[in-house]
Amino acid sequence: MDETEFWELLDSTRQAAEGDVEDQADLLVEKLMQLDPDAVLDFARHFEARYNRAYLWDLWGAAAVLLDGASDDVFDYFRCWLIGQGREVFEGAVHDPDSLAELLDDFDDEVDGDGEDLGYAADEAYEQLTGAETPDLGLPPPPPEPVGAPFDLEDEAVLAERFPALWDRFRE
Repeated sequence: MDETEFWELLDSTRQAAEGDVEDQADLLVEKLMQLDPDAVLDFARHFEARYNRAYLWDLWGAAAVLLDGASDDVFDYFRCWLIGQGREVFEGAVHDPDSLAELLDDFDDEVDGDGEDLGYAADEAYEQLTGAETPDLGLPPPPPEPVGAPFDLEDEAVLAERFPALWDRFRE
């Protein structure tokens, strides 16, 4: 599975689920189960690589603005959700987290921002196909800390200054 196929799977399941991330995860498992186990592992590698790439202080800050705070687990699930939003949103957010103010059509912190189930879709499909747990994907380990300069994720003045567009649109 190449990168284009990876994003096409995410796009097709998001559209079919009409933005409902739990439905998207279920549909993703169904689609992955139509593939051979090696293709599922390829999907898992693409997903995990992007998940690790999004381990950024600035993206964590953007999640804190959108979700009115973001613990470690919340940020983990946010990164999964972000991948599920597709290539344009993901790449835009990784390059400029404040651009999420323009990239997201709408955002409801009660239902959006939590893609935990998406993070397990490949594992679930692989296990159902093979009866075995997903093996090591052979990827470099994730960074021990988020990339970038740390800052206080609970300081509203810092968040408003670092993410002015997000702050204006989602917090004021």
